[in-house]
Amino acid sequence: MVSTRSDAQGTPPGWWLLLPLALAQFICSFAGSNMNVMLNDMSHDLDTTVQGIQISITLFLLVMAALMIPFGKLTVQLGRKTCFVLGLAVYGVGAILSALSPGLGVLILGNSILEGAGTALLIPPVYILVTLYWTGLSERVRAFGIVSAAGGIGAATGPLIGGWITATFSWRAAFGFQALIIAIILLLALRLKDPLPREPGRPFDVSGAVLSAIGLIVFVFGILAADNNLLLSLGLMALGAAVIALFFWWVRRLEKAGREPLLSTALFHNRVSNLALVTQNFQWLLLMGTSMLVASHLQVVRQYDAIETGIIFSAATLGILVSSLAAGALVRRFSQRSLIITGFVITGVGLVLLLLVGAVPGAWPFAPGLLAIGLGLGLMLTPSVNVVQSSFSEAQQGEISGLSRSVSNLGSSFGTAIVGTLLAVSFAGQSNQYVAALVPLIAVAIAGIAVAAFLPGRAALRGADPVRR
Repeated sequence: MVSTRSDAQGTPPGWWLLLPLALAQFICSFAGSNMNVMLNDMSHDLDTTVQGIQISITLFLLVMAALMIPFGKLTVQLGRKTCFVLGLAVYGVGAILSALSPGLGVLILGNSILEGAGTALLIPPVYILVTLYWTGLSERVRAFGIVSAAGGIGAATGPLIGGWITATFSWRAAFGFQALIIAIILLLALRLKDPLPREPGRPFDVSGAVLSAIGLIVFVFGILAADNNLLLSLGLMALGAAVIALFFWWVRRLEKAGREPLLSTALFHNRVSNLALVTQNFQWLLLMGTSMLVASHLQVVRQYDAIETGIIFSAATLGILVSSLAAGALVRRFSQRSLIITGFVITGVGLVLLLLVGAVPGAWPFAPGLLAIGLGLGLMLTPSVNVVQSSFSEAQQGEISGLSRSVSNLGSSFGTAIVGTLLAVSFAGQSNQYVAALVPLIAVAIAGIAVAAFLPGRAALRGADPVRR
């Protein structure tokens, strides 16, 4: 197989390689947010409740988070390109099934399970291939900047595009749009080459995969149960935490026996990576939590339709687009730590602006806050990803990519679950539900500033890059 990496040819690989990878990240992020503006339409058409649709959204993100680690590991056995193409196919089937769903159950099967599983298969290869194709710091930051921008734009334009499609055609057509994009990506992916050979003989830790998935799912279900039964909620979260602890015990047992676990504990020995993973979790928690909060508030409380709600999110889209695409130039002037800290500060300012306009009539007062949130999140998405991926060798890229994407999608799950739960337990139609859901988001932004402050500066990060060719 001919290598496509820059060191093998002396020049960076063609940027056309990035198109299918960026489009894949775009459509997966789009799927996580576009349903937020379809809450009323979908609940009426499927004879369910708004909360039922919100649960479907959260389950989609949760399935991604639960399967991202084991599917990231599968890239070693099956190959990066194979997992990417297989994930696209599974996702496409899920999108078509969702478009044809007669009720909530089929929607959950198509959207939450199949699209979620497909995303978990195809996203780790995206980040592995970017890391392997582009080896220099500025090249890789630029590549990650485009992929991160595609992801952020997908999440931010999900309400806008989804709202327009829903208002013009139907919410079902939005899933048809996803299937169309998937077909285009599949055609583009045919030219991709895997920089590393497959290792079909490598062992796969099935027990670890089951334990990690069950632990994450039960824990997030505990958050979702808080609006109905607080005692059950606490019990489920405790059970989920216990299963996760059992998973790490199992991993240590395999390592002591000289066997290969699903996830090496060595990944958690890198302090820099650990801090960056926390910032990734917080970033996606803020992005998806804000998206669900504002979309739900405008539709359920203020009775705006899908297209009106989606238009307001164009402010966040603009912010993410501008700051993400500027990441390559900014990283040459500022340390990645500075960009991440600044991003959390700007995002926090945006959240405070949203808090101040909660009782102001109209939808446009939300635009400045959403713009600031978009600018802040776009500024730090790329540096966080690059710090994590660049902290590990080629041999560990499958594991760290799965872990990184799982942590990010778990943040998305936490954001939607926390906001959805707080909206459900508050008094419907009153502004206190909006404030109650915004306060923890502001707290997360503050916590993000504190965590990012412990990241090393420019010199330490550059010197610590162990990815060697």
